[in-house]
Amino acid sequence: MKRKDLILTAILLIMIGITAGTLIALYTINEELAPLAEVRTTEITQGNEPFITDEELEGADARFLFKKIAEEVTPTVVYIEAIVPIDEAVPQDENHEFDGEENDGESIWDRLMPRRARTVGSGVLITTDGYILTNYHVIEGAVEKGLRVVLNDKREYPAKVVGIDSSTDLAVIKINGENLPKVTIGDSETLDVGEWVLAIGNPFRLRSTVTAGIVSALSRDVQIIDDRMRIESFIQTDAAINKGNSGGALVNTSGQLIGINTAIASQTGAYQGYGFAVPSNLAIKVAKDLIEYGEVRRALLGVSIAGVDYDRAIEKGMETVRGVEILGTSEEGAASQAGIIPGDVVLSVNGKEVYEANQLQQQVAVMSPGEVVTLNILRDGREMEKDVTLKLLEPEPIPEISANETPIDPREIPEGNNEGVMYQEFDLGFRVMALAKAEDVQKFDLIIDQVYKYSEAWNRGLRQDQQIIKIEEEKVEDLSSLEELMRRYLNEKGSVTLEIINEEDARGFIELKRN
Repeated sequence: MKRKDLILTAILLIMIGITAGTLIALYTINEELAPLAEVRTTEITQGNEPFITDEELEGADARFLFKKIAEEVTPTVVYIEAIVPIDEAVPQDENHEFDGEENDGESIWDRLMPRRARTVGSGVLITTDGYILTNYHVIEGAVEKGLRVVLNDKREYPAKVVGIDSSTDLAVIKINGENLPKVTIGDSETLDVGEWVLAIGNPFRLRSTVTAGIVSALSRDVQIIDDRMRIESFIQTDAAINKGNSGGALVNTSGQLIGINTAIASQTGAYQGYGFAVPSNLAIKVAKDLIEYGEVRRALLGVSIAGVDYDRAIEKGMETVRGVEILGTSEEGAASQAGIIPGDVVLSVNGKEVYEANQLQQQVAVMSPGEVVTLNILRDGREMEKDVTLKLLEPEPIPEISANETPIDPREIPEGNNEGVMYQEFDLGFRVMALAKAEDVQKFDLIIDQVYKYSEAWNRGLRQDQQIIKIEEEKVEDLSSLEELMRRYLNEKGSVTLEIINEEDARGFIELKRN
């Protein structure tokens, strides 16, 4: 055989070997492991500088400005449809569509094939590979494989839940996509009242709706989130927000996301000029935690707090009404270990002034456990700074229950002749629930069962689930002594001081005055 033929034959055999090896590899590769071979990076884009300056904005025509923002942001806002089991809690309105025909009575088909409803809302794409930030209440209760996402260009995707956070009413869901449009996250701390904003979402199933308004107020606490650890410091806007807008984008005049539209204040259930959005700084911190850890790693200061009102400012000799008062500190909490004591007034957090308790909560909530926060405090008329290393809020342990034991939530016990449980209303705006102690049924734990908003008790910082330990240094263990002591001190000096302890074992003192 000629030398040339030998070389060609060798090359042919090598090529046949490479081809055979490739085919074998393709047929034997583990399909479940294959995706792990590709490394991807999820990146959330945050904007530090606006692409339109204030000077340019002043000279711009709002019509063209809003058009440009809408063109940039609308593709990043998605329509979300969730299938949920139908029950009494699902309203029959424009936002909910039933599968099948309604039936006044339960039939055999209802038992075999439970009825379901479709709930709709909005979401915002925050990464190019399909992570979507939305409200928890938009996807709450969705059945398995019951989430569907429709993009602005009408592409449809099934979605899965990545994580939820009921304390902020936020959630992250995921679709499998590539090179998707994503929003740029703005800094909600730079917002001012009066700034123009646009709300983008899907109200009443009307896809990709854009409305404009201004920032009406900041740091609103409107008691909407039903969670014991709720954090409410909403951006208020008069941009039209309706049912279906939940989870959608609130953007500034630089086209940056500065809020997640969450709720409306309305007597009719429709727009009446008051909408509320979770600030982007808080929302993106929650989103990043849910993506990375599957849960929110909440930083904890370890204090009970209340905003300083006019009367309290006078009592403390303050020249202006400002700050948030520390009512109590956890013994092993971050604040206590940094030298913070009850009676201190927090004036600012990392240089950001705070005037209400929810503002302080939000400033801490956007930080992570282990980070150091600088508090400017007022103590005995003198300002000082304290550096506090934040701790991680640990989840409450679930108590072990025997097979023959049924867990009982005392709050589910109806009022009436229930042995060991009694209730008492107080004129200063709160209700106390007395729970008999296991070791002595003649003694009770006195738990704040309800505090009425804007009452004297509310304004002074008394909150649900706090426990009353003492009245003016006198220990109380039943409702009759609590009522007698409060009446006595209110009559004698016009005020009464309660020593309380919260669920984090933080002790504090709350002074209530007769109205």
